[in-house]
Amino acid sequence: MTTQPCDGCGDDVSIAGGIANIWTLEKSTTDGLTLELADGSEHFLCYDCMERLPDDREPTADDVADL
Repeated sequence: MTTQPCDGCGDDVSIAGGIANIWTLEKSTTDGLTLELADGSEHFLCYDCMERLPDDREPTADDVADL
């Protein structure tokens, strides 16, 4: 399994699958996603940071920076 830092909090987030798990039977989950935001920017965020994005409008890169 590999990890990638969250663009919001900076924590290492596990990314399941891919070549890292090809020889194992490990069924790990991915703990984040890459989102394309309203301003066209893309950010990899953990689920906790996704929950902290604003609900009352479309999130932007500024909202990720505020996390």
